[in-house]
Amino acid sequence: MIYRILIVALFLPVVAMAQPNPPKVFRAGAATSNITPFLGTDLIGGFHPRGSVHIHDELHARCLVLDDGKTQLVIVIIDNVKFPTELHDPTKKLIQQTTGLAPENVLIAATHTHSAPSLRGTSYLKLNEPLDDYQKFVIRRIADGVQRAFHNLEPARIGWGKGKVPQHVFNRRWLLKDRQTGSSPFGEVELAVMNPGGYLKVLDKPAGPVNPTVYVLSVESTSGRPIALLANYWLHYVGGVGKGHISADYFGMFARQLTRLHAEPGQDPPFVGMLSNGASGDVNNNDYANYNKPGKKRYARYEKMREVADDVAREVLRVEKSITYQNWVPLDAAAERVTLKRRRPTETQVRRAKELLKNATLEAQQDRQFSRRVTFARRAIEASEWPETEDAFVQVLRIGDLCLAALPFEVFVEIGFDIQMQSPFKETFVFGLANGDLGYLPSPRQHELGGYETWLTVSHAEVGASPKLIKKLIELSRRIHPKLAK
Repeated sequence: MIYRILIVALFLPVVAMAQPNPPKVFRAGAATSNITPFLGTDLIGGFHPRGSVHIHDELHARCLVLDDGKTQLVIVIIDNVKFPTELHDPTKKLIQQTTGLAPENVLIAATHTHSAPSLRGTSYLKLNEPLDDYQKFVIRRIADGVQRAFHNLEPARIGWGKGKVPQHVFNRRWLLKDRQTGSSPFGEVELAVMNPGGYLKVLDKPAGPVNPTVYVLSVESTSGRPIALLANYWLHYVGGVGKGHISADYFGMFARQLTRLHAEPGQDPPFVGMLSNGASGDVNNNDYANYNKPGKKRYARYEKMREVADDVAREVLRVEKSITYQNWVPLDAAAERVTLKRRRPTETQVRRAKELLKNATLEAQQDRQFSRRVTFARRAIEASEWPETEDAFVQVLRIGDLCLAALPFEVFVEIGFDIQMQSPFKETFVFGLANGDLGYLPSPRQHELGGYETWLTVSHAEVGASPKLIKKLIELSRRIHPKLAK
């Protein structure tokens, strides 16, 4: 009897080794980190910083980790107007130290709420400034959230789909009738006007398209419990907050609404709803074609963003019910830095800016148009000290036959469409404001039209930047595509 037991014991490892490959296990984990600042902190989202006096709703970094058993990906969505380039490297370095994950496997994008503190530090445009306390705090909290999401990893399944929410997206750049023009703060004649409230009688047509699609990526446990849902919608922001209020805008409202309608009460770990911003640099939710029509609704504070959040959440939940979940999908990532020329002011523009500031009186600055010129004169002087080139972190993530494409710009809609049309993947989600902040990214055609998003110091990169970036994104996506990878 003893000999039989020994023989069986000796053969057990051999039997185990002879078994076919164990089933592949897909895992996911999610978590949030609170990144709300102290009251009194200046808020960004406009030409002039303003002090915060109230917290309407908390700001967060929302984190999702995916693991196919071989490769791990991280997606972080932060409640801020931007995720500046100077925070990109130190944040990913800390994530790498705490999780071992390489920078190309981590996508960090801002929502673009205009009711959050600046993450640009002491100046809008000065580079290489020491990090301030809030910047250091956010870096640490993002890394903490990622580490917590890793801690929450569990067997999961994943799926994606898309729906339509057309009623809230409008191109905010307009052409005027009879080729009438506007003017930039630098005296340049331009054909396109942003947010043309003062031109309603002479509006001709929008200068570009919109995208009504909302994209959905859903992750649930193998038992069906929701872990996280990431949506991607191409709408700038909504606004309509109280003066000096801190708020995550409709992105935060969407996350809370989704949790209320979708998650299990008191579940542990908590469900994480996430809404990312897509290619929306030229889009807002103001319908200028019907701006002054009789019966137009007047919104109270926070009412409009709640309406948008509710509509997007309702459509996302409808889409989610039709999603076919997969028990395992392969993951991959690729990223490169693309060197671009910076748009810098000419010597003549700098000289004029200095003259303007020298002669600007407090009384003159009460005029809105003159005040705008003063603001951009200061920015032009700061921009004159920029280096001649800049590096854009261009990134793609693979989730099965889905591609996530990310750029560190406020990307125009037509550029997002170009990325999707040229992508080799069946579906491509486009993330703007990701892995840095290099201003607006208009196409060369839109640069010719002018308008706010094309102004010097607002659009940092060379006029021909978008074709170069699209080319690199497609090259990277082909590199990780299963049928095209070499």
